Order: sequence, then C-alpha cells, then structure tokens
Amino acid sequence: MFKRYAKKTIKAKRGHCGILSRMRLPHFLHQHRLLGGAMALAITQFGASFAGLIRDNLLARTFPGLGIVDVYIASFHPSDLLLQICIMSALGTVFVPILAAHRAHGRKEEMSQVLFGTMAIGGLLFGAIALVTTIAMPWLAPHLVRFEGGQLSLYIHFAQFTLLTNLLFVFGNAFGQALITEQRYWIYGLTPIIYTAGTIFGTLFLTPVVGVYGPMVGTVLGALLFVIWRAAGVFRAGYRLPRQFWHPDLHEMGILMLPRMFAFGAVQMQLLLFDTIASGLDRGSITINAYARNFQSVLVGVAGIALAQSAYSLMCQAAAKGESRRFRIYVEKGLLTMALLIVPASTILIFAAPLAARLVHLNSETWYPAFRIALMLYVVSATFESASHLLLRGFYAYKDTLVPAILIVGSAFLSIGVAWRFTDRVGVYALPIGYSLGQVVQAVGLGILLMRKVNAGSRMTSDVSPDPP
Repeated sequence: MFKRYAKKTIKAKRGHCGILSRMRLPHFLHQHRLLGGAMALAITQFGASFAGLIRDNLLARTFPGLGIVDVYIASFHPSDLLLQICIMSALGTVFVPILAAHRAHGRKEEMSQVLFGTMAIGGLLFGAIALVTTIAMPWLAPHLVRFEGGQLSLYIHFAQFTLLTNLLFVFGNAFGQALITEQRYWIYGLTPIIYTAGTIFGTLFLTPVVGVYGPMVGTVLGALLFVIWRAAGVFRAGYRLPRQFWHPDLHEMGILMLPRMFAFGAVQMQLLLFDTIASGLDRGSITINAYARNFQSVLVGVAGIALAQSAYSLMCQAAAKGESRRFRIYVEKGLLTMALLIVPASTILIFAAPLAARLVHLNSETWYPAFRIALMLYVVSATFESASHLLLRGFYAYKDTLVPAILIVGSAFLSIGVAWRFTDRVGVYALPIGYSLGQVVQAVGLGILLMRKVNAGSRMTSDVSPDPP
C-alpha cells in the first residue's frame, strides 16, 4: 500500500513539475527557436557588456591619466588582425553553414571531424604566426603606433601577451561556432562574461602584485577559462574526438575563406589605423574613442548580434534545403525586430551620455565633452551595423563570401579615408564620423544585393515550405 502511494506521489510530482515547466517557459521562447535564441543571446550579451563596463571603469580608475589604458586597448589590435585574417575568416563565415548542412542530415561524426580538423589546422597556423610576430614585435611596434619611451615598451609587451590570448581564442571560437550550430546559446553567451571577469580579477587582485601587467595576466586567465567552458559544452552536445582529423569540407572552407580574409583584414586594419591616428592626438584619445564605441556596441550586441546569431543556424539550414521563402522570413523578421529595438534604445543612450561617462570614469571636464560627442556620432551607426550582422550571415548561409567581402573592404577604406582626411579639422571626432559613414554604406549595399540573391533563388525553385517557427 505504501509503495502504491509512493508511486502515485512521484507521478503527481512529475506531472506537476512538467506542468510548471511548460508554464514557466512557452515553447516559442526555447533557445532552439528564433525568438528564444535571440533572447538568450541578448541577455548574455547584455551581461557581457555590463562586465565590460565594469572592466572599463576599473581600468580608468586604476590607471588615471589613461596613458596605460591607451596602451592596453591598442595592444590587442595587431593580434586581432592576424586572428581575424587567418582564423575567423573561416570560423565566422563558412564554418557554421558546413556544420549546419551535416546537422540537417544527422551526420554527427562528420561534424566532429570538421570541428576538430579545423581546430588542429587553425592552432598550428596561428601558433606559428604568433611565434614569429612575438619575436618581431619590437621592430613592428614603432610602425603601428606613435607611442614613445615607456609607453612603446609596454605596448610591445602587452601585444605579445595578446598573441597568447588569441591563440586560446582559436580553440574557443571554434567551439563557439559548434555551439551556435547546435543552438546552445546560453553557454555560448555566458563564456564572454567569464573572459571579461578574468581582466577584472587581474585589475583588482593581480595589479598590486605584478603592477601594470595585472589586467593582461588576468585577461589570459579569462581566455583559458573561456576555452574550457566552451569545450565542456561541445562535448556535452555529443561531439567526440574523431579517428581522423581531415575532412573533405576543410578544402571547401579554405577556398571560401579567401575573400573573407581580405574583408576581416580590412576591418581590423581600420581599427589598427584608427589607433595610429588617435595615438598622435591628445593623450586619452584612444580610450575616449574605444569607450564611446563600446557603449554603441552594447546596442549592436544585445539586439543586432543576438538576433543575427540566433537566426544564423536557421538560415543556414533553410539555405541548405533550398527553402527561399523561409529564409526571407527569417531576414525580414530579424531586420524589423532590430529596428524596433535599436532606434529607441539609441535615442535613450544619447540622452544618457552623462551617466555613461560617469560609469567609465570619464565624467571630468577634461574627458567628458569629447566623449559625449564621440558617443553621439557612434550611435548613428548602431542600426546599420546591426542590420549588417544579419545580412552578412544571409550571404554566408548561401556560402557566398565574395560579395560581402567586396562591400566590407570598400566600407572599411571609406571609413579610414574619411577619418584620415578630417582628423586635422575635427580631431578624434573624425574616427566615429568615418566609422558611421562606412556602416551606412555597407548595410544598404548588403541589403540590396542579398534580396536580389534570394529573389533569384525563389524564381529557380518552387518553395512550398511552411512558415518557420
């Protein structure tokens, strides 16, 4: 009798829990759905942005005068340039479409081969490049920035640290693309917070021990935790070390990544040259420009990138199956949602400039006027940059890397040219002006050309698939 009662109680509890689970989270908000995935990424992106805000505030408070902060920010761009060209040109474009094509047909073993084969090649390639660059950095640094004396020496050492950090990111970003393919957005989105927490830990607790190197050492530790956590998520999703690391798709990835190499290189070169320009202006110009851009990137990350990443795997699967109508719906819904979120948020951010400056410790009379104007100029680009993230992934879903590469390179050169031309007239404000103008041109061009591609695909196939979830 007791056993029967216990069984009934357990069943009742299970049924009750199941009802609560269904009541707690509607089906359309699950992370494998478009809206649910976007919400997961938006929440975690906001968390990452908030962690970045704490980091920026601590750096500005710990190293007043912004000279050390200028060096810290600028030191990442040479390594980022190499990472984007050599690795992310493949991972950020054609990697997810290839994995998604295998996932659509249930080929899990082949997905593992592609993932770990890419990591092996990428790790060896970037490791060799990082080693050579580390040795050559004392000769390269004077040509990259206009720092002198102690600032230049510190820049060299920081830049060498960032090469180690980005070597870890080769593996972390590969794992991240697999998580996107599997639509496991929570672990994908939480790991950047862990990475930033490493810098915060280093600034607070390691600076008293190792001096100005504290934030950089913490950054390396954060990158290590970033990789470990993502690796755990990938293995939990069912990926396993394959018997062989080579897969025929790796050859296709190598071909498709070539145009994207130029695109990523142009974007990172833009940031690098922005630092070159700003390092020749008043001290603090690099920090003011970077912090203003960071606030704008909160809007882009929470709304633009979150929606684009959430839609990416779905768009790839629709493109792989030839479902043009379904693909168009994802794009249109994504763009409309972005506009509805970012336009009012941009207006709020402009009026909140005094609060933003206070949060990053730039509210003094020395820094605030320049920061406020730079922030306003950057905010103009938020809607267009967000749209670009979605439209670019639309091209990559069709494994088209050439057209977006041409537009990205063109807009980057436009941004650099405008910034360089007007620096003497408007100082640091030339950087956000050039950046925003480039983003507008890029988004408009991508939108027009992607719709032409989708319309052409619709005419070639008879698409009768149901509306996407």
